[in-house]
Amino acid sequence: MWPTPWIFLTTALVIPASLLVFLPINVLAGYISAAALYVGTLAVLLTTSPIVEVTEDHLIAGRAQIALAHVGQAQAFRTEEATLERGQRLDARAWLVIRGWISPVVKIQVTDPSDPTPYWLVSSRHPDQVVDALTKAIHSFPSKNRG
Repeated sequence: MWPTPWIFLTTALVIPASLLVFLPINVLAGYISAAALYVGTLAVLLTTSPIVEVTEDHLIAGRAQIALAHVGQAQAFRTEEATLERGQRLDARAWLVIRGWISPVVKIQVTDPSDPTPYWLVSSRHPDQVVDALTKAIHSFPSKNRG
């Protein structure tokens, strides 16, 4: 879930802001702080971008993971439907791994009766690929994953 190019461009506004603050003090300090702040901002954006991965026995979204044995139906949502899933239709108990710069989402049902989370809502630029990967992973090892 890497940030989109416009996020990188908007975070570049830290450069003129830091120059405005530090140039009156020292020109070298201004340029060094501008570069350091922008590189730091990029590092934070890139290192905190969650990864969505389907393995043969788990779904991993960011730091969270769930066994495929507890994964139910997955649905992909785009455009207005995705907005509704992130807003009006959102269950407060859902596990969210969403990013504002990625519109499509995948809604993944949780079938574990002891888990109060009804579903996961995960941002994805390729929601159909996530749904397909989950479906294939669940059905390719039915005895291992379902009982």
